Amino acid sequence: MSTTEPAAGLSADVVLIGAGIMSATLGMMLKELQPDLTIAIFERLDVAAAESSDAWNNAGTGHSAFCELNYTPEKPDGSIDTSKAIKIAEQFEQSKQFWSFLAEKYEVKELSRFINHIPHLSFVWGDKNVNFLRKRHAALTQSPLFKGMEYTEDRDQMEQWMPLVMDGRDPNQPVAATRMDLGTDVNFGSLTRGMFTLLQEKPGVSFYFHHDVEKISRKEDSRWRLKAKDLSTGAAVKIRAPFVFIGAGGGSLPLLIKSGIPEGQGFGGFPVSGQWLKCVNPEVIARHHAKVYGKAAVGSPPMSVPHLDTRVINGKQELLFGPYAGFSTKFLKQGSYLDLPLSVKLSNMRPMIIAGLKNIPLTKYLINQVRQSPQDRLEALREYLPEARAEDWQLEIAGQRVQVIKKDEKQGGVLEFGTEVVAAADGSIAALLGASPGASTAVSIMVGLVQRCFPAQAATPEWQAKMREMIPSFGLDLNANPQMVAELRSRTSSVLGLKEASPAA
Repeated sequence: MSTTEPAAGLSADVVLIGAGIMSATLGMMLKELQPDLTIAIFERLDVAAAESSDAWNNAGTGHSAFCELNYTPEKPDGSIDTSKAIKIAEQFEQSKQFWSFLAEKYEVKELSRFINHIPHLSFVWGDKNVNFLRKRHAALTQSPLFKGMEYTEDRDQMEQWMPLVMDGRDPNQPVAATRMDLGTDVNFGSLTRGMFTLLQEKPGVSFYFHHDVEKISRKEDSRWRLKAKDLSTGAAVKIRAPFVFIGAGGGSLPLLIKSGIPEGQGFGGFPVSGQWLKCVNPEVIARHHAKVYGKAAVGSPPMSVPHLDTRVINGKQELLFGPYAGFSTKFLKQGSYLDLPLSVKLSNMRPMIIAGLKNIPLTKYLINQVRQSPQDRLEALREYLPEARAEDWQLEIAGQRVQVIKKDEKQGGVLEFGTEVVAAADGSIAALLGASPGASTAVSIMVGLVQRCFPAQAATPEWQAKMREMIPSFGLDLNANPQMVAELRSRTSSVLGLKEASPAA
């Protein structure tokens, strides 16, 4: 993608900061809703989707709550809370609907470059965890969104589902697993670049790669003025726009603070880095075809839930295990070690200190992760692959995530896991903060942002009709409509080439 030539005194209807999955999704959505909108996209790096959206920096699970056990916490009375899982499953269905709409409208070929059928499994051991998984399965399968989920404690069945995980396992160890054949693997880097390619072909869309946004301020005419530096030439680019979206991953927080909006005060960030073990033995890779998620260690962040993942990256099947968490003061993988200290302001210092004091177990967990030796990492892998050999795996650096810290009237400050949209009261600027399951639920997040920041337009019959065309379940409760779930899943699976799912689905 070429970068538009720098110029002074530019203007646009919409400025998107960050060339990741969020900006790509919002840009495509807005151009579909109002084709004459002018959009300018600024990215600090020289390519799109090189940070959180990149395939090697992102789990690519297509988070649908099929296998992620942290989305179904156990209540004090022993019952399972399925509310978050159901919400995320609905959101991922919206994502598939939107991607199907784009694939059909623009006759997109080779969809396997960004989405593939990979079963989603949860695997646990120990009597307590087996009991939890059994209850989880019983609770989730009450919802049509989880129809087809299988549960087993039968080792022969598990041997078929995940032979590597069962090879060499203690025969006396209590084990259990669930399986959703409907699962997917998503290359969000490829998806993002594909959407930007479609955007680039539309009139009124400009790209500014290798441009670092340094200033954001509100002018008397109520428009936002942004100043960016061309990192190739050092030249300044100034642009005005009535609406700005900050979708810069870990870089969103500093930019939100620079905007000066009162809604952004009190927000802080806690960076968490990650690493993978990448399999380099083709024979081992070929024997595993699933995403197998386990239970997170006590005190660990959700992004550190261990999983053994089949991935399809650039047309090649890969196998990853992790992620192993770590700590860095960078907010981006290609960021600065000064990111965290420079983000501390008077407005967010108290919430950050209080949140830090209340999350000492997390801090200890991250310190222990940083101190891990190669043998420590191998032992963690062997909990999932008992016969894993060190020579078959190599260490890869994963993406950087910034967890949200915000003010809380009762607690002073809280650390939150997930994504959060922070918008000005008038909807003229919005920023996306946080991490998982962000990319997988980007479509529903952007639908909410459009309704919040463009309320008058979003309420018109024209925008409402277009929303339903792009996302047929828009405004409807999928969980309460089993027939619609079945019909829409059948359609999106057909359009996206996911029909290879086995009959168990």
